[in-house]
Amino acid sequence: MMSKSANLYVRIEPEIKEQAEKILSTLGIPASNAINIFYKQIILQRGLPFEVKIPDSTPIDISKLGAEELHAELEKGYADVKAGRIKDAKTAFADIRRDYDL
Repeated sequence: MMSKSANLYVRIEPEIKEQAEKILSTLGIPASNAINIFYKQIILQRGLPFEVKIPDSTPIDISKLGAEELHAELEKGYADVKAGRIKDAKTAFADIRRDYDL
């Protein structure tokens, strides 16, 4: 593994930094490791590792759904679980740590 000696200085909105670091802390991932993972993905993907576009739809506000609509959304999620289209966070991050020797 290569020595980590390069520095990166960025300016970011304090609220964004705080929210992201709170999530990373919950996941047990230091911000520097998350940034390293992000950079490695940029290299592997030869670009940003996600689409940068205006979403086709906005997230669903479940407080505004009726019982039938909420049930339909829950069924979609259950179908994803049954079809194996999801991973729990612990497994996903274990995979990342294994793949990148973190």
